[in-house]
Amino acid sequence: MVEATPVLSVREIQTSDTELFIDYWLKSTDEYMTGMGVDLSKVPPREKWRDIVSSSINLPIKEKNMLIVIWEVDGRPVGHSSCNRITFGETAHCHLHMWDGSCRKKGYGSVLFRKSLGVYFDKLQLKKLCCEPYAKNPAANKTLVKHGFELKKSFVGIPGWLQFEQEINLYELPLEKYQKLCELN
Repeated sequence: MVEATPVLSVREIQTSDTELFIDYWLKSTDEYMTGMGVDLSKVPPREKWRDIVSSSINLPIKEKNMLIVIWEVDGRPVGHSSCNRITFGETAHCHLHMWDGSCRKKGYGSVLFRKSLGVYFDKLQLKKLCCEPYAKNPAANKTLVKHGFELKKSFVGIPGWLQFEQEINLYELPLEKYQKLCELN
């Protein structure tokens, strides 16, 4: 019997996604989180996460400090991508997270991330999208290169409010390059 091709889709986070989003941060293993460069001592409690997600959902687009896109496989939430450090109409920094381990290493994250890029460039009217993954996170680095992000530099620092000091790869994807890649696909 041939397995059906799953339907992969993205959408902005809704209030009903809040607990799933938070569970990813609070229930993932320590090993998984540190492999992404997360400083476990900086992960906020559930109530603080609720405030963060609520702000992301309820603020007008030009006022958002974070835009979260839920990834779905056959209508079931399995991960997310998000943007923060947003300067509307200019630039933002994106992140990619597959919550469901059974969906990893199947190519789903790559397709869902590509779909997320369109949301960010469109909704935030970006000229450039950046990403600063932990250099030792091969999945994130590989996905960025696959989708046209260019490695601009590697350095040691703290890339975000949840991370520890680490080796970081700074990638950038200008709007013009994103548009050209869309024309090819």
